[in-house]
Amino acid sequence: MKLIDYARLQGISYRTAWRWYKAGKIAGQQMDTGTILVTEPVGVREAPATAKVAVYTRVSSSENKANLDSQAERLVAYCTVRGYQVSRVVKEIGSGVNDNRPKFLALLADPSIGRIVIEHKDRGTRFGFRYIETLLKTYGREIEVVNQAQNSTEDLLADLSSIVYSFCARLYGQRRAKRKTEKIVQELKQENHEEA
Repeated sequence: MKLIDYARLQGISYRTAWRWYKAGKIAGQQMDTGTILVTEPVGVREAPATAKVAVYTRVSSSENKANLDSQAERLVAYCTVRGYQVSRVVKEIGSGVNDNRPKFLALLADPSIGRIVIEHKDRGTRFGFRYIETLLKTYGREIEVVNQAQNSTEDLLADLSSIVYSFCARLYGQRRAKRKTEKIVQELKQENHEEA
């Protein structure tokens, strides 16, 4: 592959890749035309030998804050049984729909963490879980889901209301969106109670 393509895949500038090639850090060859072809495999990278295990717990709202500790205890016990040495326990309050949770993002960005253990897929994210899983695998890391079962109706309703609120906020403005969201949530709750 061309050096410029290699640089893009690695997330570095072309100039940095060129310096690395000149320093012998990247295996490749220079063609007669001047084009540098990288022969180093890019795909899956190995996790560092000192890769750590982190436990990530999340609840949708502060009303469920007590559940964070019990989630953490269950996951640490699971890790102990599996022989993992937990180096970090991360607890966060926020919707699974929110893609800007600082603690989760920091965990994903930390290359020293080789394995992230979560209770359910939706503790990580409601949408796009496979993208996260694939990206981590590319770097020799993984996200391990302990329980494949679905979560409670309450959590799903909270996330659904977050989605509805987000779209309504864009269309109708903040105050009006809040009223509409509350009305939709009440209707969903009534339908849920009528079905039960």
